Amino acid sequence: MFKEYKTIREVVGPLMLVEGVEGVKYNELVEIVQKDGSVRRGKVLEVQCDRALVQLFENSQGLQISASRAKFLGHGLELAVSEDMLGRVFDGMGNPRDGGAPLIAEKRMDINGEPINPAARDYPNEFIQTGISAIDGLNTLVRGQKLPVFSMSGLPHAELAAQIARQARVLKSDDKFAVVFAAVGITYEEADYFIRDFQETGAITRTVLFTNLANDPAIERIATPRMALTAAEYLAYDLGMHVLVIITDITNYCEALREVSAARKEVPGRRGYPGYLYTDLASMYERAGRIRGKRGSITQIPILTMPEDDKTHPIPDLTGYITEGQIILSRELYKKGILPPIDVLPSLSRLKDKGIGAGKTREDHADTMNQLFAAYARGKESKELAAILGEAALSDTDKLYARFAEEFERQYVAQGFTVNRSVEETLDLGWKLLRILPRSELKRIKEAYLEKYLGE
Repeated sequence: MFKEYKTIREVVGPLMLVEGVEGVKYNELVEIVQKDGSVRRGKVLEVQCDRALVQLFENSQGLQISASRAKFLGHGLELAVSEDMLGRVFDGMGNPRDGGAPLIAEKRMDINGEPINPAARDYPNEFIQTGISAIDGLNTLVRGQKLPVFSMSGLPHAELAAQIARQARVLKSDDKFAVVFAAVGITYEEADYFIRDFQETGAITRTVLFTNLANDPAIERIATPRMALTAAEYLAYDLGMHVLVIITDITNYCEALREVSAARKEVPGRRGYPGYLYTDLASMYERAGRIRGKRGSITQIPILTMPEDDKTHPIPDLTGYITEGQIILSRELYKKGILPPIDVLPSLSRLKDKGIGAGKTREDHADTMNQLFAAYARGKESKELAAILGEAALSDTDKLYARFAEEFERQYVAQGFTVNRSVEETLDLGWKLLRILPRSELKRIKEAYLEKYLGE
């Protein structure tokens, strides 16, 4: 039974105060019915005694509080889910945005999800091939992992996100693979780019796309990632699919969170963000994973732009604590024309050793990965030394390492946004580059693998 109240006392910006309420819950949906029958929606942000603070989803302009009534619906924000979601485009509140018919729901799910019992979690250990060498070869993505991409303003993280969504797949598995893509606070041009890219490449058939535009309300921006994760939970745990969730841009989400927090006059934390930012981000990131007894899984790639290119900013800093590593994009590589500009040395996938090796990728993967890291690090040092002292100061071996670093960036990292490499192609390319160095320098690779893969 809906509860209706004509006791709306105050509206300040997107916030509305309703007095004399009973039995109202946090996060409960509210409909504000106006005199002419038009309806605006909101949700309960706070309840104190008999007063409820409501956050409106739309603009409060023109709202006549004396003639309006607030109807409390008794449940939180829900998403209608069905297998027919695949291939569809929705707005940030889960309404169709592609001109298609409304979804016939199999069921409705609360977008805040249900916490996964830690004892029921299964360990992520299956390789996901993204087709991108810098990720597959060196910072491997594993099914059930959360691996964020740290970008900077102006870098092509949108193109990287679209490439991963197009190319990603689980090897050696017959289970269905789906992508849930949430674009948060983006421009119309960016939204059009993602939709067009997925349609032209055919990736749209296995994708559910949620788009929240920059001019949409802040409260919708907070709901969009949770809509996407709820769709992913249905596809993964009800339909048994492997689901990759890509969310771009988490920074826009956090800005919306700060905006709502300021409107509520909460005491700010670091750089004005609410003190519960860590908890809030964790409530989203921790919805990734695998559950024992269920075939499906959720793998997350959240993408965020670091404000002022600062890794210590609260958003990347807290994200790094919660997730299992990070892929970092480099402005320096981008200026050199290397696309995607993935900086492999500070990047890290904490679960990469769990998803590689014999039976998963190839037996030589771990050894070649360690050797490539070491050789590239030394090659960069050699190039820096040459820039200070001149190339004449380098030994013959150092010159080879410097050449290796150049070729590594040009061939291995710079594959562009359209090339889809298998993991075998990535590993073979690694061996090709390692042949630049003397065999005596390849100290991190087992002799048996040198004999088998290095050749003369």
